[in-house]
Amino acid sequence: MSTYTLDTSTSRANPTPAPMRRLTVPKIRERKSADGKVDRPIVMLTAYTARMAQLLDPHCDLLLVGDSLGQVIYGLPTTVPVTLEMMCAHGAAVVRGSYHSVVAVDMPFGSYERSPAQAFDNAARILKETGAAAVKLEGGEAMAETVAFLVARGIPVIGHVGLTPQAVNVLGGYRARGRDDAEADKILADAKAVAEAGCFALVLEGVMEEIAIEATKMVACPTIGIGASAQCDGQVLVTEDMLGMFERTPRFVKRYDDLAARVGEAAAAYAAEVRARDFPTADQTYHPAT
Repeated sequence: MSTYTLDTSTSRANPTPAPMRRLTVPKIRERKSADGKVDRPIVMLTAYTARMAQLLDPHCDLLLVGDSLGQVIYGLPTTVPVTLEMMCAHGAAVVRGSYHSVVAVDMPFGSYERSPAQAFDNAARILKETGAAAVKLEGGEAMAETVAFLVARGIPVIGHVGLTPQAVNVLGGYRARGRDDAEADKILADAKAVAEAGCFALVLEGVMEEIAIEATKMVACPTIGIGASAQCDGQVLVTEDMLGMFERTPRFVKRYDDLAARVGEAAAAYAAEVRARDFPTADQTYHPAT
């Protein structure tokens, strides 16, 4: 329970936190019962800044500091160039801005693939520098040993199979996966491997719906879909996609707003008032007391 009060008079970044108990990794894992049922689907969105975390936190169970920040924040073409330093900086900001959700941080490309020991060193750094509760890493059977190694040493892991964006150069693009039997079987084998290795949740991205449903029934941990199926145990989206901040919207995204247009309109109104010398007015300027 939060027992302290931040000074809200000196910084817009520090609103007074609502007293609430933060969710835990075991509580997320327990959402899925032994018979495979989830009565309350898991809500997950991406967050990269303290302010966005503050806005999303009351509504989410999990906040993911995704390596998608490479594209959303930094304008990079893929997630491959994202660094550990980027993830730690943004992860710490999201933890500071949240009081309820479990915060998980993506491990960036190249920070965990070489060996379980490398993965542990970098995952431990992420948790130490950010205060986050978990890490997420991509890959199936090839990463099962690493998942088990981390979990056995006290690092909660979210798995990620199907369309794995860090492997874009191998996959040749971002098309949905599982269109043929061999690929479908590989996705299911990957899901089973990382789930049995100990991940407490599993992201299924960009897979045929039938595969997502089968994987959800097959694994003991909750599944979180993105471009998968409403029958997954939860859902995640990139928040900026959901809010309509970009011209292109992936097929699996539902736009819940058109913030890009609204930001543009506000900027245009501001620019017009500045050029007409209508801003600032007496309400926004300082004068000696009379």
